[in-house]
Amino acid sequence: MQPTQNLFEQFKLNRQLLNAIEEAGYTEPTPIQEQAIPLALAGQDILGIAQTGTGKTAAYTLPLLMRIKYAQGQHPRAIVLAPTRELAMQIAEAVAQLSKYTDIRTVVLYGGVGPKSQIEALRQGVDIIVATPGRFMDLYFQEEIVVKHLTAMVLDEADKMMDMGFMPQIRKLLEIIPRKRQNMLFSATFSDKVENLSHEFLEFPTRIEVTPQATTAEMVDQALYEVPNFRTKINLLAYMLKDHTAFTRVLIFTRSREVAGLVHQNLLGRIVKEDDLRVIHANKGQNTRINAMDAFREGSVRVMVATDVVARGIDITEVSHVINFDVPLIYEDYVHRIGRTGRANHAGHAITFMTMADEYHIAKIEKIIRMEIPRRELPAEVEIAPTPFNEQQDMLREIDNQRRRDDPTFKGAFHEKKWVIQGGKAGGKSTKNRQNASKRSKRR
Repeated sequence: MQPTQNLFEQFKLNRQLLNAIEEAGYTEPTPIQEQAIPLALAGQDILGIAQTGTGKTAAYTLPLLMRIKYAQGQHPRAIVLAPTRELAMQIAEAVAQLSKYTDIRTVVLYGGVGPKSQIEALRQGVDIIVATPGRFMDLYFQEEIVVKHLTAMVLDEADKMMDMGFMPQIRKLLEIIPRKRQNMLFSATFSDKVENLSHEFLEFPTRIEVTPQATTAEMVDQALYEVPNFRTKINLLAYMLKDHTAFTRVLIFTRSREVAGLVHQNLLGRIVKEDDLRVIHANKGQNTRINAMDAFREGSVRVMVATDVVARGIDITEVSHVINFDVPLIYEDYVHRIGRTGRANHAGHAITFMTMADEYHIAKIEKIIRMEIPRRELPAEVEIAPTPFNEQQDMLREIDNQRRRDDPTFKGAFHEKKWVIQGGKAGGKSTKNRQNASKRSKRR
């Protein structure tokens, strides 16, 4: 019986790379790899529209490694920029895996930790730098990075870079690096911001779009639950997490680190054992985040609560469920969040909790993903908690703001009540004045 042919051989990669590919267990290129690798090997600029989990890291890493071939000199010849340290670390791991049979040197640069060890690594010599834009520019201005030998540059998750405000650093970088270079830009969505960046960054690029823009993973079963308030969300979450058989590895996304902390606090001990639960967000130290992600990846932690800082850059193949405790306000992040499950041909589930103030955002998300997220009834066992007055008022204000956003002439069904409620704080009115205002409001 003849051994199965590795289809990566069609790209005429060198034996060192093919050995690493085979050792990693890859035998057949993904659609993005099949289209991008030949073009990148030919030196073309590439604009790739591809979701996370489609194999795009190898799609640009293999051509970079072929271009560089071997270690040479002290200074970098290729740079890969990523929006978050988690993604930068993941890319660096992929580069190390694919270059293990070469002497190519890779250094990863990111913030949140002291620069000393990163500077030491750079001084030992480097061929490829993987970095977040901020840390790269910091070390460049400290004269620790020489850019004149750069011949290739990759921007990964360009849409997230735009959302996170990295455009000033990227523009500065484009001013200092050699103009003659190969460029590759990859993004899960093709927003106006990304299109504008592509015009600045790429020269006569070949566009590759392996899936329709912002489509959601085909292997992901999506569901939406209408919930009235925070406490009911917690009750529904607790009900779901009691099912250890189905909910084997769960990633819960919140909108802010404050909500992440509250969710963690409500689940801890009473619903999920302490050893089974972690929370990560921007305020957590880098080592804490790395250790938590490693534990989740290995399966020793069942439930991870996180903010969108880690929505990209998590490559864990067996996440059974993604739960959107909060609906994301950057709508493309919905695609990235649910893309954490249903990876590598594993079926996955994405569950979203929607309050009345979230309906506006869900409608926008459904327009982007070009489908309606299936609604599900709340299980009878889930207690529907009463909505506290302040939470109710906050949601009504938010609904008014949403309507005003779409129609600037809208005065708001809530504007009179809001004036009375906020009068003491915003207008400096006494309690008596607020009561008089309330009476006048009722007489109208």
